[in-house]
Amino acid sequence: MRLCELFDGELPKLVMFDLDGTLVDSVPDLAAAVDKTLQVLGREPAGLAQVRDWVGNGARVLVRRALAGGIEHDSVDDAQADAALACFLDIYADCHQLTTLYPGVRELLDALSGAGVEMAVVTNKPERFVAPLLEQVGLGGDFRWIIGGDTLPQQKPDPAALLQVMRLAGVTKAQSLFVGDSRSDVLAARAAGVACVAVSYGYNHGRPIAEEEPSLVVDKLTELL
Repeated sequence: MRLCELFDGELPKLVMFDLDGTLVDSVPDLAAAVDKTLQVLGREPAGLAQVRDWVGNGARVLVRRALAGGIEHDSVDDAQADAALACFLDIYADCHQLTTLYPGVRELLDALSGAGVEMAVVTNKPERFVAPLLEQVGLGGDFRWIIGGDTLPQQKPDPAALLQVMRLAGVTKAQSLFVGDSRSDVLAARAAGVACVAVSYGYNHGRPIAEEEPSLVVDKLTELL
């Protein structure tokens, strides 16, 4: 397994995965929810292409970007953003029909599980959406731990969630790996002191993920086998 190259010929004892843009392509559903929210607010829809560049930093930031019409959202009124977020979360609760697994995900998870590697999901998506989404795409029983964007006070790129999972698993930094698709994921792994594999196909605000210098970049997760 190519993954052994990062761990001196051994497999890691723990592999933590980002969710959106790494395991699943959720942008079609997120874009539908964003556009419905904007419609409720009397605004023009953003469209899938723009939403693809906005995701990766949690629902609150996504909604703020939608209100701002771009990546930068400092000018958005907080009260307005809070109201829009509540609307978005209600709408997104019923928008999981278009989310799909990326190619290679099932094969890698099966190989890691068969080798006795513990696995977790660490995402900035609100926790209440994570388990239902995993069930929908057939990954409901694959992960021992799930950390959502509101499980802890901190979100990625803060390393708190990765450190929490490592504590729960009883493994060291040298025995752990994080797999993600964005700058936030690479920064979180770096701050936690763990190796990071980044996928090239995810959501990194339109920038090549190789620019963030992860430990390894792959075009498909089966490249780790």
